[in-house]
Parts: sequence; C-alpha cells; structure tokens
Amino acid sequence: MGHNTKNHREQGGDRTYIGGEVILAAGSKVTVEAGAAIEGLPIALAERAASQADSTATTAEALAVDLNALLAKLRAANLMDS
Repeated sequence: MGHNTKNHREQGGDRTYIGGEVILAAGSKVTVEAGAAIEGLPIALAERAASQADSTATTAEALAVDLNALLAKLRAANLMDS
C-alpha cells in the first residue's frame, strides 16, 4: 500500500508542491528576492497603477487635484480600497 501526500518535494529539492492550504501565522514573513518570478496570479493582482505625472502644482488646490488623480489610479489598479 502506497502513501500519497498533497505536499511534497521533488527529488533533489528543486521544487516543492503544496496541494493544500498554506497558513502564515502572525509574525510570519515571506521574502521574494529581486529577479524571482511569481506566476499564475490573477491579472488584477499583477497589474500596475497607471503612471502619474510629477506634480507642478503651485497652490494647495492644484496639489489636491494631482493627489486625487493619483488616488483614482491606485483604486483603478485595485491597489487600495475605494
């Protein structure tokens, strides 16, 4: 009789498969090093916010317009709640 497991490591350890749920307890940390690739995320999670030009505002009112434009772009990219 064999034993099957949802979570396993390929021989040699180059790949680890998680077939169940992963729970990161409070205080846990996930580090993604520069150059690493994350694949398979829904596109909404991988989108970037639209570019916002540098502000050239000279009044508080004009600066508020620029700030609100930036906030709208962050919301549109689902990077912050409405």
